[in-house]
Amino acid sequence: MKYTVYNLGNLEKGNIVEVTLKGNAANVLLLNSSNYNNYKNGRRYKYYGGYVKSSPYRIVVPSNGRWFVVINLGGYGGQVRSAVRVLPGTMPPAKRYNTSELSSLFLGNKLDNDDEKEYDVFISHASEDKEEVVRPLANALKDRKLNVWYDEFELKIGDSLRQKIDKGVAKSKFGIIILSKNFIKKGWTNYELDGLITRSISNQQILLPIWHNITKQEVIDYSPSIADKVARSTSVNTIEEIADEIAEIIQGKEDENV
Repeated sequence: MKYTVYNLGNLEKGNIVEVTLKGNAANVLLLNSSNYNNYKNGRRYKYYGGYVKSSPYRIVVPSNGRWFVVINLGGYGGQVRSAVRVLPGTMPPAKRYNTSELSSLFLGNKLDNDDEKEYDVFISHASEDKEEVVRPLANALKDRKLNVWYDEFELKIGDSLRQKIDKGVAKSKFGIIILSKNFIKKGWTNYELDGLITRSISNQQILLPIWHNITKQEVIDYSPSIADKVARSTSVNTIEEIADEIAEIIQGKEDENV
């Protein structure tokens, strides 16, 4: 089936996608990255939208992430021309500040308090894997509006590494573990992993393992409990695909808690 696709890039929850049609009525499908991959490969997929007879037609983006619009005639004859644009949607509520915070605003000081800061994900990794996997993944997650604890984002000269890691682990909802041969050999990664597993066992955090240049047997030999968790592998999935799936998982959990 022929179709027209618009890659809308990374959108925020609440953005509005406006579709204008000229000619025939058509199916208008708003798809996240994984569902668009399923659509184009002939697999089952989930979508927002439907059969549109009049335009402009608007769809509210349900979660942060990369989104696509597909327009097709559903196998029927005819022609349709289309245009798509993204509208900002409703602005978030204005924040109330106390007197001391207002003073900081007027002086141009940053209001963030590292002790109170919370993160969507903590990335545990070996430094040898930064260039190929970790840095691209951290930036991809940041592009998807996630708050990421990654050492290059958070550590400043003079910081206590142990204290910063402990706070990052304690303040993160999800723990991403980049499992590799390098990871297994490192002392700091094992220290981080102990903290992540402790929080996972007590249901305070969810572990998201990613395998990089490592076999299942090597993971089993290192940690049978981690090997038992569903993981993604850089030999099978691209960084963008992994980032999309992680963003969808986190957004899904946030929606459950609303």
